Amino acid sequence: MAGFEGVQWASKQMRYLLDEKQFEILEEEAKVFAVSRSIHYGQFLAFEGIRFFCRKNKKGRLEIIFLNWNDNLIRFQKGISFNLGKKQQKMVPKVEELENIFIHHYFKHPVMKQFLEKMAEKQAQGYLRPFTVDEEQSIGVTFPGKPSIRAVTCSYKKYLGEPFKGVVVPQLVRAVGINQTGCLKLGINYLISVKAIDAAKKIDPEAASALFLDDRPDKELGKRNVTEWDSSCCLFALRDNTVIKIPENELILPSVTIQGITRILKKMGAEVKETHISYQDLIDWVQSKKLVAICSVGTAGILNRCSQLILVDNKKQKLAVHQPDQNHRLYKMLSEARTYYWDIYKQKAAIPEGIRLNKYVL
Repeated sequence: MAGFEGVQWASKQMRYLLDEKQFEILEEEAKVFAVSRSIHYGQFLAFEGIRFFCRKNKKGRLEIIFLNWNDNLIRFQKGISFNLGKKQQKMVPKVEELENIFIHHYFKHPVMKQFLEKMAEKQAQGYLRPFTVDEEQSIGVTFPGKPSIRAVTCSYKKYLGEPFKGVVVPQLVRAVGINQTGCLKLGINYLISVKAIDAAKKIDPEAASALFLDDRPDKELGKRNVTEWDSSCCLFALRDNTVIKIPENELILPSVTIQGITRILKKMGAEVKETHISYQDLIDWVQSKKLVAICSVGTAGILNRCSQLILVDNKKQKLAVHQPDQNHRLYKMLSEARTYYWDIYKQKAAIPEGIRLNKYVL
């Protein structure tokens, strides 16, 4: 199953009470009430994943570097808003408030210094995980009584990685468009993601990821659209040197990383197109060898190329099997784009138009 490897956690987490606008540092393993709406009903479970790089500048000061992290904050803000009632919307923090909480209260807090210095020394990948919970002890099926933001942070070596195998899971639906949840990073979506990988392993025990179709199982299988991997977005490289990105919609999480990757690919000379892809399109591409590579694109792993994708029908019978063409120029270019993206964090690569580097001196 896809997951983080080589994780090192910071020794403290943070909490910010939305009603009181109160910040505090908690122990790493600080708990939530067992009797809580967040635990029992999944109320107020939004989260975000934000990649960062930490280094020391020429003056010996620690710097935290993000790419397009304003988009991460906006996405997190929308998740918070979704989980609160109409009368609670005044508690939804502004983007500037979120920035202040994470940078000036959390990262700049003295308890974080040692952890960040070790990260800078190792040039490790950093991951900030803010999430929301209801801090009130309650078993009521209502909106949260005491909503808060918590956050933990870690460094890690790898997420998912290459090579990885995937399986299409047409019998499961990750999110429902009419509920407008697929475009948000909510806990309610991710149980199905985990179940989907479990289903994929029944077809291929080595499967590490599951590929979802849309929320219309009533339609003819081939007419359903491809949406996302279990926890990341899709990118398709075709033999005619085009790269296909699925348009953002209510079933697609607006990926911050994929926006950067597509801009880098354009800079490298690839033609990037946005269009929906039916399952029949994907089947035809695989059978005709038109598909060079299908990629998983997300915050933690940046970009990973699938080494084998099994396409199945509604009865879980194989329709086709994709394996990448490693000799095609786009296959190598995708790897180069991944390296380039991380090098922007390290300020070793020029920033393409449309990518914003955010740097804070601690």
